[in-house]
Amino acid sequence: MTGSAGTAGALGTSELLEAVAEVARLTGTHAMRYFRQSVAVEDKLDGSPVTIADRESELAAREWIAARFPRDGVLGEEHGEDRPDAPCRWVLDPIDGTKSFVHGVPLWGTLVAVARGTEVIAGAVYCAALDEMVVAAPGAGCWWNGTRCRVSDVATLETATILTTDSRFPDHPQRGERWHDLESRVRIARTWGDCYGYLLVATGRAEVMTDPVMSAWDSAALQPIITEAGGVFTDWDGNPTGFGGSGIATNAALAAEVREALRCSI
Repeated sequence: MTGSAGTAGALGTSELLEAVAEVARLTGTHAMRYFRQSVAVEDKLDGSPVTIADRESELAAREWIAARFPRDGVLGEEHGEDRPDAPCRWVLDPIDGTKSFVHGVPLWGTLVAVARGTEVIAGAVYCAALDEMVVAAPGAGCWWNGTRCRVSDVATLETATILTTDSRFPDHPQRGERWHDLESRVRIARTWGDCYGYLLVATGRAEVMTDPVMSAWDSAALQPIITEAGGVFTDWDGNPTGFGGSGIATNAALAAEVREALRCSI
């Protein structure tokens, strides 16, 4: 698969969905070689863990992209940015949920997005240990293992399931207070975190997922996935973006109430 001008931006929608899904599956499958194996864990400058699985899996994705779309830029968590001035770029997180990964917990995944500037034109999440894939592009719907999926219709907080990655909110205690106020009003609150929580919202198995701090590689792919599933994805200030540095994903029925509870602008 190669864009006619060496860029993914030249692909049709169905080809673009196929491309992001293929990269996500390739990357996640590569990471699986190390899952539940004895791998060394290092701490990055920001204190987050990294392993050979993260680094090698991202390299596998970059090699695939370079061979097919040499004009595109790439932004990845582990190996930085190539061709930052390219009109079209791939945004990669080879293992979203490395803490889960190194503890043998299967709730981690690979995120792949293609963006023109800050407009995300396709996104995929592949949870390799669970063999669950969600992929979406604007106007093309959201697809879960090949079947169209939608957010839930739950319309009251009292019957809702809400999720976050770390309920302690160590980097944003004020946002943590808002989360805990919301948590006290719902039926179920869990820390089925990282990208898996967003996959659960997109497939109607939870109503809210949020993280107070996210990098572009954590969030870019999620915007079209949640939106095309009929939900709402914003940053904590209520802006509909995959590059806002934070994330709130909800079904449509609870979108306004949740953002009001978290004191975000709507």
